Amino acid sequence: MTEKPAILQRDNPILREKAATIAAQDIGSDRITGIIAAMKKALSTQKDGIAIAAPQIGESVRIFVVSGDLLKEADKTYKGEDGSLVFINPEITRRSRDKKEMEEGCLSVRWLYGKVKRSTRVSLKALNEKGEKIDRGASGLLAQIFQHEVDHLDGKLFTDIARETWEMSPEEIAEVQK
Repeated sequence: MTEKPAILQRDNPILREKAATIAAQDIGSDRITGIIAAMKKALSTQKDGIAIAAPQIGESVRIFVVSGDLLKEADKTYKGEDGSLVFINPEITRRSRDKKEMEEGCLSVRWLYGKVKRSTRVSLKALNEKGEKIDRGASGLLAQIFQHEVDHLDGKLFTDIARETWEMSPEEIAEVQK
């Protein structure tokens, strides 16, 4: 049986580093392909995890992965891709002025949740795992995910900006998700 990849927790200093930009010629390399595969594997072990950033598995590089399948389950308005969405060197290029307080949690801050004020719409530019340019707007949950994951890549956790936090057990979360 293969070992499941560990997701680093909030006390790990890697989560507080600004992640390194990936050179375009390194996209598709064994190292970057391996990091993306490890991220997808780690994310697949978490029933409630929709996205993960590379620092969360101990790799301080600018990549995050979103599960399109789980995003569709969580946000019925999302009509995008299935499977994994990979964003390399993501940069938020535009944020709406209108903000909304949203509940947020994190795979690296286990079982703590909080209220965070986020822009309701954002635009993001990045590269995909083939090195192709992505220019994408997002609203709702996907906009929140983009902001949360880019924060990770900048060494920030949602708890740094949460107005209020509370703990929930895995059992309580399962009950809420029914």
